[in-house]
Amino acid sequence: MSTADWKDGLLLKVVNVFLYIGFLGSNAYSIAGPTHYYGYGKETYFTPATWTFGIWSLIHLLLLGTVVYQFFDNGKKVIIDAINWRLPLLILLNTCYINLWGHGRYILAFIFSLLVSSTVSHIYYIVKKHHAPEDINDELWIHLPFSVWHGFTTFLIFVTGFDAFGVNALHHHAGVFTKVFVFLSLLFLESTSAAYAFSCPEGDLAGSIAIAWSLFGVFDHQRSSAFVHWSSLIFAVLSSVWIGKAIYGMFTRNRSGGLIDSERAPLIGSS
Repeated sequence: MSTADWKDGLLLKVVNVFLYIGFLGSNAYSIAGPTHYYGYGKETYFTPATWTFGIWSLIHLLLLGTVVYQFFDNGKKVIIDAINWRLPLLILLNTCYINLWGHGRYILAFIFSLLVSSTVSHIYYIVKKHHAPEDINDELWIHLPFSVWHGFTTFLIFVTGFDAFGVNALHHHAGVFTKVFVFLSLLFLESTSAAYAFSCPEGDLAGSIAIAWSLFGVFDHQRSSAFVHWSSLIFAVLSSVWIGKAIYGMFTRNRSGGLIDSERAPLIGSS
């Protein structure tokens, strides 16, 4: 790490550090504070088990590595020069989303979930399309955090959508329309897991795992409707199949060597 590189983009690096601390503190407060966000909100027919949200701990751990890695040459090249101010924007939007959702302002939270998804999708595209990992640090602190974040945010759009517009499962039975929307949501998420697996020749293992993890969370929690319970299990298992495809893609990539940029263009995400 050279002194010149350490000073380049220092303002953005400092902003990333402070926003990360705020993001971590906000999520910690949502768990340890007087008002528990997870497991105490609106109960819908798409609410996952509380343990599903444990994936935030993984995202925070990986993001800690990201804010440290930005001070190194390879990290600065992607995090500061390429992702640029999109990362602090993403952290800020995500923090707002968690607080709105935790305080039961579900319609606003749904709007912010779309903004979070749009921002993380843009970052995901930049990373996957233009910055192939050069070593294990690139994989761990650049590619992995945004793959998991992208996959889990996609799932949270549907969770928050049911919170905002769905019926309360404690007071209403699952009607035909609810079952149809649940089924279509599960189908979309399973298709997204498949898209991760086929996004490039080596696939995106972390994205597929994030989706499968979330769908198993829905299966575990949804007991009042047999249709929702077993449908979520079926789609979770199907999503797990795509994890196998991604593992195979990674294995073949490691045997054949690197990929050119055109081969790495993701099927999901946007420019």
